[in-house]
Amino acid sequence: MKNLKYKNQSKNLCFRWLPGLRLIAFLLATTVAFAQQSISLEKAIELAKSNNIDLKIADKEIEKQTVLKKAAFQPDPLQVQYQGGQFNSVDFDHNVSVQQFFPLGNITKANRQLQEELAKLAEKRKALSSYEIEKAVTLAYYQYLYGISIQKLNSELNDIYTKFLKNAELRFKTGESGNIEVISAKAKVKEIETQKAQLEYDLAIYQKQLQFFIQTDENIVPDSNTALQYTFIESQENTKAEVLMTDFYQQQISVYQKEAGTLKALRTPKVGLGYFAQTINTESLFQGFTAGLQIPLFGGVNTTKAKAAEISVSQSQLALDRNKMMLNLQREELQNNFQKQQKNLNYYKNEGLQYANQIIETAQKSYANGDMSYWSYISFLNQAIDIKKQFAEATHSYNQSAIELQFPTIKNN
Repeated sequence: MKNLKYKNQSKNLCFRWLPGLRLIAFLLATTVAFAQQSISLEKAIELAKSNNIDLKIADKEIEKQTVLKKAAFQPDPLQVQYQGGQFNSVDFDHNVSVQQFFPLGNITKANRQLQEELAKLAEKRKALSSYEIEKAVTLAYYQYLYGISIQKLNSELNDIYTKFLKNAELRFKTGESGNIEVISAKAKVKEIETQKAQLEYDLAIYQKQLQFFIQTDENIVPDSNTALQYTFIESQENTKAEVLMTDFYQQQISVYQKEAGTLKALRTPKVGLGYFAQTINTESLFQGFTAGLQIPLFGGVNTTKAKAAEISVSQSQLALDRNKMMLNLQREELQNNFQKQQKNLNYYKNEGLQYANQIIETAQKSYANGDMSYWSYISFLNQAIDIKKQFAEATHSYNQSAIELQFPTIKNN
């Protein structure tokens, strides 16, 4: 008896809180809906790429490497020397000399070529980042659409059970059924209303996830006219992921090759030109010119570094071969999962949904006419609702697998 009283109190407490929950959900929905901007997936991706901080940093890296091309010519610092003392006679004389060494050979050309390749490598890195952003925005976009589909299903269930509640109340008044049907129907309607409030929060979270990837202060939401099912574009040619990955590693190889060439060029001598002016026996001004060579007799360090760069070339080629193999295996796995999800979705689209709608329609008519018991009606209704839920889940799983197949993960390390 005590437990029954406690349950009744808990039930009454829940019912008292439900209006508050509905108010909170309404306010949240109103806040989210305020000044919302509905955009297409293409526009969302475009905005994300123009707003993304990482891509802006990548642009600065490209700019930096481009500017550094001007530093390809690298002369030694100007040497200025003063000498004073008795180096000619007992008199105190002065000597001032200036000398400058310049690189010979193709070291300037090698430096410029290396810097050009580094700028191109920064562009390839940006392309990889852009690819990942496009994938993230697409996933977040369809995650929000999934939330909308669940919300619509919740509204549909609310309509079904509201109608069921009216029928149950009518049958109870006419004495055709007991009060248990009315209580059960009311409990289900309240449950659906509570779920509606929770779905409002879920949808707000999905919206913020999309807004995060687009990196904007505006309340961006997907276009309501967008089809719930993601349009997968299958290509027999090399995928975009493979092209981007290959370009990145080949550019990395090119950088290491140019680095090796630059280090080898450092072994060439440097020519120096100088000028001096001095006093002799305190009489001035005596002048002259000097010329000389800097010969790297101990150039083994640069030779070793050049060999290390050549080893890095081999490492990058091996990494490319490995990641190509991993990408192909990943693509096969994703293709199998995609086909599985596609087959599952096709069942619900072609048959499952029709069965669910027929079950609901037939059960409602039969129950309203008194041809079906309450428990049979509930059983059929739950079966139909479960099919509709599975359809929403099947669509979401299909979209996830299709997007993953469209944008397989690229390994670049």
